[in-house]
Amino acid sequence: MMKQAMKRQAGQGMTEYILIVALVAILTITVVTVFGKQLRSMFGYATSQLSGDSDAKMEDHSSKDDNAIDTGLEDMK
Repeated sequence: MMKQAMKRQAGQGMTEYILIVALVAILTITVVTVFGKQLRSMFGYATSQLSGDSDAKMEDHSSKDDNAIDTGLEDMK
């Protein structure tokens, strides 16, 4: 009886862990989808500043058309 209870608890812990990992993955995908251009711009700016490019400017993507969904896949050919 005691062994069965311990097995159930281990299975329950694994299920909770899987649910948390799935939730984090879904949230990460959502954030990258919504803020992808801004994140790419910020990281590009930081990279150029670290490399010593003092002429680099951060791009402003705030005037994006709300009806258009940009996946960023057109750059990958």
